[in-house]
Amino acid sequence: MTTDKPKIGITLGDPNGIGPEVVIKALADTRIFNLFTPVVYGSTRALSFYKKQINAEEFNYSQVKSDASYFPKSVNVVNCWDEQTEITPGVASKTGGKCALLSLRKAVEDLKSSAIDAVVTAPIDKNTIHSDEFPYHGHTEFFTQAFNAGESLMLLTGNELKVGLVTEHIPVKEIARHITRDRVELKIRLLEMSLKKDFGIQKPKIAVLGLNPHAGDGGLLGTEENEVIKPVIAELKSKGKLIMGPFPSDGFFGAGQHLKFDGVLAMYHDQGLVAFKTLDFNSGVNFTAGLPIVRTSPDHGTAYNIAGKNMADEGSMRQAIYLACDIAKNRKAIEPTT
Repeated sequence: MTTDKPKIGITLGDPNGIGPEVVIKALADTRIFNLFTPVVYGSTRALSFYKKQINAEEFNYSQVKSDASYFPKSVNVVNCWDEQTEITPGVASKTGGKCALLSLRKAVEDLKSSAIDAVVTAPIDKNTIHSDEFPYHGHTEFFTQAFNAGESLMLLTGNELKVGLVTEHIPVKEIARHITRDRVELKIRLLEMSLKKDFGIQKPKIAVLGLNPHAGDGGLLGTEENEVIKPVIAELKSKGKLIMGPFPSDGFFGAGQHLKFDGVLAMYHDQGLVAFKTLDFNSGVNFTAGLPIVRTSPDHGTAYNIAGKNMADEGSMRQAIYLACDIAKNRKAIEPTT
């Protein structure tokens, strides 16, 4: 059962959140099998439960073992946890966190063995999954460590905007001390590399945002722009790279300047994501750039308040799957032939 189509792994995330529902909805149209072979990591029982909850009679699947012998015209499901595990939509539980982690571990195992070409991760609850076995702030840190990448870039992609982050899941009071020349330069390079390698943009044009209001206002509102960000931009521009900034983030997005660039680098989480989710909330995708593997996810959380109620929008999950396909194909196309 071999196929040239990419094999896209999809983890169910927290089984008590909207992950299973958006996965079912995104994979219900059989035309997807012309584009890729889906491999779902989770539980056939969880999928059957939510199939009934949302009356998705058109959704079907095949249970398989994780050995890359997948059915190219079916949703392949790898059972990762005990079928007797209780499913309680909308209820946060440590059991849900453990199930989510088991799915992630199996997907990582198959990524390392090349049984799948990419992975799309449904939402987890950071509180229920957090433990000695998962001491991370989220998926990004987990995959970065799992593949010994050292550093990665959280890159949000949508119809109008691609925005990467210098700092990710850290308290606001700690942001400034993480804005260093080495870190800003590294993140710019990761963004540039990804735009070339993953999105096929040969000479990417990148905007860099300032840290402080009004991008420091010439040093009156902070020194990070003059002491850290501007010198990095100047050095990279001297090497022929199309890097511009630092821009004040409010005016930058308000005036639509993001439309003139292939990518934007924000200094911290909310600086980039408030604008991004305003522009692309239902179709935005979170991509972890800089890894040796392809990992995307929908740009939303577990949404316990609507879990199991047939209210979840699958648009972001669908786009995350399509983006994983595109990037996997782009990377394969530029791999050197041997």
